[in-house]
Amino acid sequence: MFGAVVVGIGRVGLVRIRDMLAPLPGSSAENITVKGFISRRSLDTQQGVPQISVEEAVNREDIQVAFICTENVSHEDSIRAFLHAGKHVCVEYPMAMSYKAAVELWDLAQEKGVILHEEHIELLTEEYKELKRAVEGKTLQEGTLHFTGEVLKTGFGFPAFSGIARLTWLVELFGKLSATAATLEEDSGNGYSKLTAKLLTSDNRLLTWIEERGPGCPRAKNINFQFDSCSLTKIPPAPAGAVGLFMQDLIHFSAKLSQQVSPEELQREKLRILHCLELAERIQLLCQH
Repeated sequence: MFGAVVVGIGRVGLVRIRDMLAPLPGSSAENITVKGFISRRSLDTQQGVPQISVEEAVNREDIQVAFICTENVSHEDSIRAFLHAGKHVCVEYPMAMSYKAAVELWDLAQEKGVILHEEHIELLTEEYKELKRAVEGKTLQEGTLHFTGEVLKTGFGFPAFSGIARLTWLVELFGKLSATAATLEEDSGNGYSKLTAKLLTSDNRLLTWIEERGPGCPRAKNINFQFDSCSLTKIPPAPAGAVGLFMQDLIHFSAKLSQQVSPEELQREKLRILHCLELAERIQLLCQH
């Protein structure tokens, strides 16, 4: 069994506790048991789980795993503290706000002989799986992915990092990408922002990624993918999944802890995560220049 601590007790942190208290029967998630949670606020027990300090969590021998569920800008410091203590880490995307920092964290995890896992529930959604099936075997000519959503609270970082889930979709669907141009329109007084990035596939097909947020913006992903044989202008409808997204991620992470995931798959995942962070950083630089 692996004892775990949850760092951050917002919506995701509470879901993490719930899933560990009631794991999917017969799954590898049954190998993780929650021992406590960490919060900047002084709180009562949550779902019967006690609050503990960071110092206690890093020093306790019955805690081997940390789930980092805080705002993006604090991920790196939390990961580093738990990796240094020899703990396995599961963190929400993005693990860091720079490519260099992410490489350092992977190297530290390898040095300590522990698992560093970045959650990407957007790849576990039924809508993504349907889209992946619809794109399979087709030759892209040009495409657009336009995301809209409400204003984010502070601490989520530059839009290329806070929106890295959509960038991850594009990389998983169309392979390695390069960023050639990017702009950021902002009206900070009204909480509005619009990132537009021009990306090229390995065979020089243009992909446009737009990440737009503002008050009252509906949460939606709009696509327009032009292929040699057809067009795809809507994400195919998909039934709701039988297992929750965070539970699926918990099972995947716990399978890594139990060495049930092949080194090849671990390496492929690591390279994809680092590629997306490098792209996000490049997009940020293009916007600043």
